[in-house]
Amino acid sequence: MRATIDRILGRTLVFIMSVMVINVLWQVFTRFVTGNPSSFTDELARYLMIWIGVLGAAYVSGRNLHVAIDILPARSTKRRQKVLKAIVYSLIILFVLFAFVIGGSRLVYISYVLGQQSPALQLPLAVVYMIIPISGLLIMYYKTSDLKKLLS
Repeated sequence: MRATIDRILGRTLVFIMSVMVINVLWQVFTRFVTGNPSSFTDELARYLMIWIGVLGAAYVSGRNLHVAIDILPARSTKRRQKVLKAIVYSLIILFVLFAFVIGGSRLVYISYVLGQQSPALQLPLAVVYMIIPISGLLIMYYKTSDLKKLLS
């Protein structure tokens, strides 16, 4: 299942990046060729960048490619390395639960209740912010899976 999620997430990131490139090219074209810049492209590029950053964090977390300071584990025994990894995975799960899932869900709910919309696209901001709890759930899945694998 993890490989399937990795594949879907990777393809989603490629798709979002492709849309962002086309969007920015359209902005450049309308600004310099037609002299009448498109009004929505700046906002769309901003939201796509947010999605790439947050979903990219989940993808990197799942692939264990994130930046890590490994001075302490490198100088420890295998058993202590395992304990340190378990502690780190647990702390990541707790942080993501409170910051991304609970905090992000509250942000989505408040944006939805207030009916906030983006200025140019008139897109509900709750849709834009929804990526935060989704990414949090993905990170929690990955780290829980890593923790289970480590402890088995």
